[in-house]
Amino acid sequence: MDLKTKTKAEKLIKITNDNICNHCLGRKFSDSIKASNNEERGEVIRNNLNIVNKDLNEKDCNPCEICENLLIKINTPEYMEYIVKKVEDKINYLELEYDSFLIGCKISKNVLEKDEKINETIEIKECESIKKDINRNIGEYLEKYLKKEVNFENPDVVILIDLKKSTSSNGKDNDSLENSYFDEVKVRIQINPLFIEGRYLKLIRGIPQTKWPCRKCKGKGCENCNFTGKMYEESVEELISDIALKEAKGWISKFHGAGREDIDVKMLGTGRPFVLEIKEPKKRHLNLDELTKKVNEHSKGKTEYHNLKFVEKKRKAEIKVSSPNTFKVYKALVECEDEFSKEELAKLQSLNIIKQRTPKRVSHRRADKVRTKEVKELSTELIDSKSFEMIIKTQGGLYIKELISGDDNRTKPSVSDLLKVKSTCKQLDVIEVSSEK
Repeated sequence: MDLKTKTKAEKLIKITNDNICNHCLGRKFSDSIKASNNEERGEVIRNNLNIVNKDLNEKDCNPCEICENLLIKINTPEYMEYIVKKVEDKINYLELEYDSFLIGCKISKNVLEKDEKINETIEIKECESIKKDINRNIGEYLEKYLKKEVNFENPDVVILIDLKKSTSSNGKDNDSLENSYFDEVKVRIQINPLFIEGRYLKLIRGIPQTKWPCRKCKGKGCENCNFTGKMYEESVEELISDIALKEAKGWISKFHGAGREDIDVKMLGTGRPFVLEIKEPKKRHLNLDELTKKVNEHSKGKTEYHNLKFVEKKRKAEIKVSSPNTFKVYKALVECEDEFSKEELAKLQSLNIIKQRTPKRVSHRRADKVRTKEVKELSTELIDSKSFEMIIKTQGGLYIKELISGDDNRTKPSVSDLLKVKSTCKQLDVIEVSSEK
């Protein structure tokens, strides 16, 4: 033990009147003294300073000046076994399926403040916090007992141990671990969401992607929506989530799509990528092949769902971000107010870089600005002198209906501009959506 560490250790013992447990003593020097745990580290310090170990559980002793003997109790077999039983009872009550967990704890504000004040007094910048010490010890014990692994990044559940009342204000209560004391330990389980990625097809028109609350009652239910709270009876989201929520025994779901098509637009081809987020699922070990069959039977003729797989939380944000390389392919039926020639139709091949101001129909929910998008490929097939079919591959985010109409000159150039005749998209299908990660 170097001189600097020795000086700080002597000061720590002095300002606490040696009323400090070896767990807290060792914690303060976790970055400078090697040992298998904090308690052993504390013993090393006492041996170096020739200070006899103190049993702070004795009736005549005051409790640890920092943790109020909480760390001593945490490390007794009786106390740890009781915490494990509390956790196990809670998990069994909720009937949870999980493979990984993380421990969190709540402790007395008074203890936290004293711990921080000690750090400032003896000028300690780096050491293991009391919460980290508790979480690590409980986590290691539970990992062995439950045979589940600790996961710091994406745990299935977070087990929160409330120990705010589990400290001693004097030494009189330190000689026993009675049931009344144990009853002060509270356990809460935070069930993290389940994320399922897939692709969906929308085979008919008139279905929105997500649940659409009634404009009049804002989802509360009224005569206007036949007391459903919805503008439309079904959605792409609900046709899968109704089944998935039951299978996972979840609380609620949220649908994250890689863009969205209008209600009157079909989604064909290989489908549009999406992530279904199921909140508070009690069942996580879902058979996705069976789920696919059930969902597609439930939504037969309306929507289809394919390639379901489990993903991590970050994926829901990734599919919403369009990179410059993502693209969409559309098939549009275009009708014109007046006749046009094949020569004029050929001018559409010049469509390339499009400056598109936020369309009027979505300006209430999207920022009003000009976006630059690219038309990658385009082909046309003449139907008659006033209509044609157009297959167009574009950079993600280009509004096709407005590309055709011009949207009162908010989209430049447009089909209407090049044909010099007012043009309208009468029917639109999405036939391909790229899925770059």
